[in-house]
Amino acid sequence: MRTDGNVILIGFMGCGKSSVGRKLAGLLAVPCLDTDALIEEQEKMTIREIFTRMGQAYFRDAETRAVRSLTGREGRYVLSVGGGLPLRSENRELLKKLGTVIYLKASVQTLSERLARDTSRPLLQGEEPLEEKITRILSEREALYEEACSHVVLSDGKSIREVAQEIKRLIT
Repeated sequence: MRTDGNVILIGFMGCGKSSVGRKLAGLLAVPCLDTDALIEEQEKMTIREIFTRMGQAYFRDAETRAVRSLTGREGRYVLSVGGGLPLRSENRELLKKLGTVIYLKASVQTLSERLARDTSRPLLQGEEPLEEKITRILSEREALYEEACSHVVLSDGKSIREVAQEIKRLIT
């Protein structure tokens, strides 16, 4: 299995993993994979349906299965992972084995602006104000993101293309 050249994008929801992943894959001329899409394909349900019907613990297990399924994959790729995937120690180790892990970091303000009208994210639902919820969840996750990654790339105030080009420079 070749993992040199694979790029794994991690970070909080709304930081740009999927958009940057697609752009970066285009710049590198490799496939772009997304764990949420892999899970939806494997489970035959949307992420929201999985959370509603099966619960968060089941979803976290599905994330691990999705990452494990990539360990034997041939060829280079860019992989965007769900914001909570690096929470599990096993997942952080698997990601490191799959390739170069990049933490796309964005400020709470940027994340709040990007997520303000997004109703598709189960963890952001509820009465707690969005900025407070993001601050709380991010404070629980940030150290794990940093532990899992090889590089941190700030996405605040940058276009998708600028972030993708910065990552390309980092890895080549």
